[in-house]
Amino acid sequence: MLRVLSVASEAVPFIKTGGLADVAGALPAALAPHGVAMTTLIPGYPAVLTKLAAQAKPAKGKRALAPAPKVLHEWDDLLGRPARLLAGTLDGKPDGPSLLVLDCPALFVREGGPYGDAAGHDWPDNPLRFAAFARAAADVAGGVVEGLAFDLLHSHDWQAGLAPAYLRFAPVGAQRIPAIMTIHNMAFQGHYGAEIFPLLGLPAHAWSMHGVEYHGGVGYLKAGLEAAQAITTVSPTYAREIRDPHFGMGLEGLIISRGDRVRGIVNGIDDAEWNPQADSALAEPFSVRTLSRRRANKRALEAEFGLESGDGPIFIVVSRLTWQKGMDVLPECLDALVAMGGRLALLGSGDAAIVAELNAAAARHAGKVAIRIGYDEALAHRMQAGGDAILVPSRFEPCGLTQLYGLAYGCIPVVARTGGLADTVVDANLAAVKAGVATGVQFDVVSAEAMIEAMSRTVSLYNQGDTWRRIQKNAMLSDFTWQQSGGTYAELYSEITQEFV
Repeated sequence: MLRVLSVASEAVPFIKTGGLADVAGALPAALAPHGVAMTTLIPGYPAVLTKLAAQAKPAKGKRALAPAPKVLHEWDDLLGRPARLLAGTLDGKPDGPSLLVLDCPALFVREGGPYGDAAGHDWPDNPLRFAAFARAAADVAGGVVEGLAFDLLHSHDWQAGLAPAYLRFAPVGAQRIPAIMTIHNMAFQGHYGAEIFPLLGLPAHAWSMHGVEYHGGVGYLKAGLEAAQAITTVSPTYAREIRDPHFGMGLEGLIISRGDRVRGIVNGIDDAEWNPQADSALAEPFSVRTLSRRRANKRALEAEFGLESGDGPIFIVVSRLTWQKGMDVLPECLDALVAMGGRLALLGSGDAAIVAELNAAAARHAGKVAIRIGYDEALAHRMQAGGDAILVPSRFEPCGLTQLYGLAYGCIPVVARTGGLADTVVDANLAAVKAGVATGVQFDVVSAEAMIEAMSRTVSLYNQGDTWRRIQKNAMLSDFTWQQSGGTYAELYSEITQEFV
């Protein structure tokens, strides 16, 4: 059994702001059938500590799911702060995937989100917060906890980027293990001024272009990419794209220098959580064999969003409303979408200017365009079940999960041809439709003209009833569960540990 410590700043079901949490939460179960025992380490935010404590507090008349969190280790001085390491399980069951929580109140117990305050401003001490998190991860990986040993460290994104660097430049304990660094989004790198370096507890020789130094400051993600024995991204196409300056965000040279140490492994989805046949959030559960039942969910979605009932397609959007996601282009397309017989239901939040334009479009097209600002997990499920097509016009998308949820629910993805979107959606061109393999619609340039053309293609396909149903069935039969990706990760873990000396 290979023992892996997975280090991430968020993981479901404890804390989530994006897809990273879904991946970190799903990996342990995905890897278990492949002989990998994964332990997950996350920071002790208030929500995490509350849920961890709740595992040991049963409802009246019921037994506790798990024992009270156990203190495995204490630091008197973790980069200047006292801290404890607590143990629990990801699913709350005594035999569930192991969970470790870094309980450091001075750094993580505060009102607001994991990375910033309620107003959306980053915490000014984020460099120290996630350096301490990474230091703790390296300590645990190095064997500071008696009886707890690992064969490999797997760090996710910049918040855990210093952990491989600590293992390399300032190891603690006798245990030396390799590290893997996963990039979920190259746009977020954790780059801070040189003044942070003396606070990190790293030796002077770590300050170099092959260490943590990056453009005169400290690069957290860059440090992990340099120190790790292997690098993964969340799709094969994105692994190729980040070698280009447009996607590499300044780190393309480093990625190129690592050669075949950089791999792309597509994310999976949790088919226990995203399963239209057993989804309690839906008006009517359905499967690929009972596709006609999907209609009840469409009617329910119309009612929930106040859309006029009709036979035309409903396009949905579940997204951050940002430039990266291509949402600045969407408002320009909505007059054309309504004119071609389509409707739109949108759930998301983000850029105020984009929100204002979307609200203006909803006012112009009452009953045809409806906007919900915010996020609601159950509503996202109902939208995938009731919508006909999901728009994902991202300018870059390392992997993407919403298009995978769309495939699983027969909500046809209409996507930009980039990153994981290109890897997971088969465009409904003439050849693919004739061969019976199409699962969605792709377009190249993120512009109003290109998106309107893609929408028009989608409406045309929708109006070809038998063709549309074939595409829906193809989509639902696509296998983007974690089974295959889990096996690929397990193979990489085995390869890295065997070659590490």
